[in-house]
Amino acid sequence: QVQLVESGGGSVQPGGSLRLSCAASGSLFSTMGWYRQVPGKERELVATIRIGRSTNYADFVKGRFTISRDNAKNTVSLQMNSLKPEDTAVYYCYANRYLGGIDYWGKGTLVTVSS
Repeated sequence: QVQLVESGGGSVQPGGSLRLSCAASGSLFSTMGWYRQVPGKERELVATIRIGRSTNYADFVKGRFTISRDNAKNTVSLQMNSLKPEDTAVYYCYANRYLGGIDYWGKGTLVTVSS
C-alpha cells in the first residue's frame, strides 16, 4: 500500500521560510509534487518534479519556492522562501507513477503565514 507522509508544516511570519518534506513508500514515482488547498477553494498545483528532475511551478510561487527530490530515498521536498499570508493553506504531497495512472496523496500539512 502506497503511503505519502508529509512533514515540516507550521507557522511562520511573512517573509519567512519553511521546508516541507514527503517520504513515499513503494517503488519510484514518475512525478511527485505539492498541491495546496484553502477552505472553500479547489486544490491547486504548487509544483511538480519528474523523475528526471524537470520541474513545473505555479506562477504564484516562481522565484520563491524550490522543489527537489531524492530518488534514492523516494522523497520530495519543497523549500518555501519569502512566504506571504496568501500562502496559508494545507499542503499535500502528490505522486503518480505514470500518465493516466493512480494519483496518490498524503494527508496534508498545514502552513500558516501570519504576523
